[in-house]
Amino acid sequence: MHLGDIAHVRAGDKGDISQISVIAYDPADYPLLARAVTCERIVGHFAQLPVSVIQRYELPALGALNFVLHGALHGGVTRSIALDLHGKTLSAQLLDLEIDPATPCGVAP
Repeated sequence: MHLGDIAHVRAGDKGDISQISVIAYDPADYPLLARAVTCERIVGHFAQLPVSVIQRYELPALGALNFVLHGALHGGVTRSIALDLHGKTLSAQLLDLEIDPATPCGVAP
């Protein structure tokens, strides 16, 4: 299963920081999100990006996780020569993250 099967995303960017919120369609899926979508998995998924710091904020009342990726935009939207590194493109790519609801950590073996 992919993250996009159980959640949607919202994103924003400011300077060199991309912020991605992952929101469960069904609040009952939030515990799976909390187990499976970790900072380590996000960094691994975006291994090609020069992320210097990643922060995760848990919002269980909203069924959401918010990730702040410092350094993810190669110097910032207006300074980068790379195409399509804006926050909304990264968030769409994140929906392809594989998760496994059958494992205790939510990660496919």
